[in-house]
Amino acid sequence: MGRVWRLRIVLDIKYPAIIDRCREAIDAVMPRQRAAIVRRPTRCVEVGLYSKHWPCLFPQHGPGRKHHRRIALEPWQQALVDQETEEFICGLIHSDGCRVVANDRGVRSIRYHFSNRSEDIIGLFTAALDRLDIPWTRSTRYIVSIYRKAATARMDEFIGPKDSAVPLGHVHYTA
Repeated sequence: MGRVWRLRIVLDIKYPAIIDRCREAIDAVMPRQRAAIVRRPTRCVEVGLYSKHWPCLFPQHGPGRKHHRRIALEPWQQALVDQETEEFICGLIHSDGCRVVANDRGVRSIRYHFSNRSEDIIGLFTAALDRLDIPWTRSTRYIVSIYRKAATARMDEFIGPKDSAVPLGHVHYTA
């Protein structure tokens, strides 16, 4: 709208904890405003906020699809990721990933998958996993998988099922 930018995040309505975390995160970044939650007829909600400041906070934004342009973190963004690596991974799993409980020949097995077409975003995700010493594999060109029992147990410590997301209030940023 003219000179004001709009951040819109569309989320599945069946994960109210993630919707709450998203709204809380936006409200924390813009404390004088409150993010709106708009219900859509497609079993989704849209969490959004208008601000002139979004381009400053998301300098990666640009024309075209994200997997056709370079995505790199600014030094101040990387400092935040380094400070809250678990939170960064959690956000990526909540947006473009999943936690699967599989049945491997009668044995319950937890797996995490992250899918993205941007090699840069996959690189940010895998670098964060490496920082936490969580082993990963590339299942396909666009999918990163975490299969090992100790690795998925570690991921469950700070992510877990999407229907029981940890409240955002437990995260404190200082960068």
